[in-house]
Amino acid sequence: MTATLLATAALLLHLAGAAAALHALMRTRTAPGAVAWVLGLLLLPYVTLVPYLFLGRAHFMGYVNMHERRRLGMGSGARAVLANPPEDPDCARLGAIAAMLGVRFHRGQRLRLLVDGEATFAALFEAIRAAEHYVLVQFFIIHDDATGRALQRVLLERAAAGVTVCVLYDGVGSHDLPRSYVAALRAGGVVVHSFATRAWSNRLQVNFRNHRKIVVVDGWCGFVGGLNAGDEYLGRKPPLAPWRDTHLEIQGSAVADLERCFGEDWRWITGSDPPSRAAPERGCGSVSTLIAATGPADRQESGSLFFVELINRARSRIWLATPYFVPDHATGAALRLAVCRGVDVRILLPSRPDHHTVFLSSSLHAFLAVRAGLRVFRYLPGFMHQKVLLVDDDVAVVGSMNFDSRSFRLNFEAAALNVDRGFAAEVAAMLARDFANAREVGDHEYADAPFARKVLMHVARLFDPIL
Repeated sequence: MTATLLATAALLLHLAGAAAALHALMRTRTAPGAVAWVLGLLLLPYVTLVPYLFLGRAHFMGYVNMHERRRLGMGSGARAVLANPPEDPDCARLGAIAAMLGVRFHRGQRLRLLVDGEATFAALFEAIRAAEHYVLVQFFIIHDDATGRALQRVLLERAAAGVTVCVLYDGVGSHDLPRSYVAALRAGGVVVHSFATRAWSNRLQVNFRNHRKIVVVDGWCGFVGGLNAGDEYLGRKPPLAPWRDTHLEIQGSAVADLERCFGEDWRWITGSDPPSRAAPERGCGSVSTLIAATGPADRQESGSLFFVELINRARSRIWLATPYFVPDHATGAALRLAVCRGVDVRILLPSRPDHHTVFLSSSLHAFLAVRAGLRVFRYLPGFMHQKVLLVDDDVAVVGSMNFDSRSFRLNFEAAALNVDRGFAAEVAAMLARDFANAREVGDHEYADAPFARKVLMHVARLFDPIL
């Protein structure tokens, strides 16, 4: 009897694995990912079926349809952008990115580069306290710690003053946010929701998370970058302290695109639109800014293509700061070709891990990059979490996009692509200071590693499609 039950259970498990393998074959975005899932589900369903429930499904077709309807309704697809090239001639070479994302460059933006947590949260809280109409807040992670409670207080203050406050946090990224924190916001008049690609199975949907960090105040001031709301982002949590990160404040018409990005996520969760006001057509600055909102709802792998196009356009310099360096074939090939063109390619990575599997894979990719002629550095003072790209002497990107498959194709991301020599010089000076506080990686980092660690690096690389 027991043997019959076990045989039946095994048969059912294999049938379920076969059904999941068919689903993976039809839905997985990349061929390597499809091969990995199909073979695993067919041969080892006992091991792979449960992880596939967490990592392999893409239950957000409703979001995809809403995303496409918005693009068509706005008339801001590739044709519209190509028919209206950017006014700034320095942006013309990046027109393919604008066309791919269906957005445009906004001239005359005023930017403030915010280096590390103290500067970021001081500027962010100052802007929120000045809000007269509404505040839109979106973070991947909100913690119930000193920083998270400071955010909570300033939001409650504005809500008490009659300002409309909307808060969106990711349900998995903020999995440990207590209900009491959310309840206190709601009791104080703040409208707050958790982002999920599908409400009934959100906890099982580890992929397709909302990794964006966006704050918009009254339609004229916006923030985007790498920091979430938590004490670690101000360097208050050893052993990763001090924490190195970068955020960006934007004033001008580009804030309207940040607002639309937030609005699409908000509409998906609530079914209604957040408050909105017409942004000034042109700020009092000199920068041309494009808001790049990418994610798995896009028709193409916009995150990867965004980096590929920027790398391919480089003629003299590519400086990339990223906590996770797990390039796919396209981005890795673009970086190697840039070296062949004589471009100064430098990659800044952390020297300490916050996620060990990603760190192991990044270490192997760093060795391969050095062998291909790229210069790789490890930031020494603490954990380096910024997501910044500098191209030549006039293009700088600050946002939430890591250099890995999760940001390329699995997460919803947002970044500001900025064209201006003055702002790029400011970013270059910041990164030069970071490189001065780093050590350059050589072949010895891999060659001198114990054999067991080398094996772990290669095993970790097998998981690149989901890292």
